Amino acid sequence: MTLGAICPSVCLSVRPSIHPIPPPHSPPPRCPSVPVLLPVPLPLHHHGNGRRSRGGHQEPPFGRTARMEAHGEKGEEGAGLRITAQLLKASSGQFALDSILLLRLRGRGIADLGCLGDCAHLEWLDLSGNSISQLGPLAGLKQLAVLNLSRNRVSSLEPLGSCENLQSLNLAGNLVSSLQQLRCLAGLRRLESLRLRDALGQLSNPVCAASAAYRAALAEALPGLKAIDGERVSGRGSELFQLCRDLDGSPGAGPGPAPPRAAQPWVQASFWEPPPPRRSSIIEEAYKQFGEVLQECRELSRRADDTIAQAERALSVRTDPTGSFVF
Repeated sequence: MTLGAICPSVCLSVRPSIHPIPPPHSPPPRCPSVPVLLPVPLPLHHHGNGRRSRGGHQEPPFGRTARMEAHGEKGEEGAGLRITAQLLKASSGQFALDSILLLRLRGRGIADLGCLGDCAHLEWLDLSGNSISQLGPLAGLKQLAVLNLSRNRVSSLEPLGSCENLQSLNLAGNLVSSLQQLRCLAGLRRLESLRLRDALGQLSNPVCAASAAYRAALAEALPGLKAIDGERVSGRGSELFQLCRDLDGSPGAGPGPAPPRAAQPWVQASFWEPPPPRRSSIIEEAYKQFGEVLQECRELSRRADDTIAQAERALSVRTDPTGSFVF
């Protein structure tokens, strides 16, 4: 009798790869069941950065920390994100912050501008749709020309007074409550366009509702502006806006409707008459040359007729009583 016939579990425990074959015409022996041993999980170890790994092995420096650096860090109170160098590089595709010229961070939930001031050569910046209230880091952006801060929580604009190259500023949908808060922009000599209200996007500021004539006061405080809320206040096109504004207010300005005036023609009476023919010296010279060529053609035709007649007389073989020649 083989060892496997006595107890198959012994063979399984000694050589797991060998399966015993019971002898023929004999019932399989019975033996007690062998308990199944499950792997015991290794203890969890803590690392200094708060991550845990099994067996005490150090995990690679990826995961939540790297994701936070790439997408911005969470604020202390969880109110919004903070701009980091990794976020700026990932958004712009640049390896150095001073190489970034254009940056779009729209709708990222940003509350802290962080190291945005390190982008010293930034020229175009879109921060719309965030939770920004402090603009301190923007004071170092000396090359910034276009800035979009719509739909934020900005009330103080003092840092923007250092952006000496700023030309276009969008503040629609913020917390600017008085014209005094805009006095800091008076030193920006290149500022031409300022928007505090966006009717299409239904965005405004408290100053727009507090002062009905805030545009006129703003144009007086900032005489360099050429457009306020998208409307021209000086330069080409400003007269058209003023005319439209006057037309809008004309029905209610007088005591009653103005009497209709007689219809006037759109054009003068002689507008549709064809102009008289004009013959310049060039046309006269062309007619003269054409007449000379035509005269030469007639002379050549006469000479050709004479030559043909002479040839017919020379080649005639008989005399025709009618005077014609046959050849």
